[in-house]
Amino acid sequence: MVPTLALVFAALAALLHVYIFVMESVQWTQPRIWKRFGVPDQAIADATKPMAYNQGFYNLFLAIGAILGIVLFWAGDAGSVAGIAGRTLVLFSLGSMIAAALVLVTTGSKYLRAALIQGTLPLIGFVLLLFA
Repeated sequence: MVPTLALVFAALAALLHVYIFVMESVQWTQPRIWKRFGVPDQAIADATKPMAYNQGFYNLFLAIGAILGIVLFWAGDAGSVAGIAGRTLVLFSLGSMIAAALVLVTTGSKYLRAALIQGTLPLIGFVLLLFA
């Protein structure tokens, strides 16, 4: 039961990071999106579009890693190569998401809410999978 719950949180974290990818890499110059990220005006949103585009792909790659890890985990038994590789990949992807949330907090207290949103699901999944 615990591994299943851990992987549900991992999948939710992956979905959240896909959504962040869409906002940053696809929808960045839409006012409702750049305002959500604290960008003050359209000109700055346009100027920061290449940075947001790049950052969005980091989030997508973390999500892909978590999803591939989940698939591998379920493809093999706990002690099989696929099971071990899947568990490792999920833990690495979730750990990277957690680390990114911690880095976000270091950029200022106004980012605490965003860091909590970004880091809570992966943290729960990581802890559950680590001790499963």
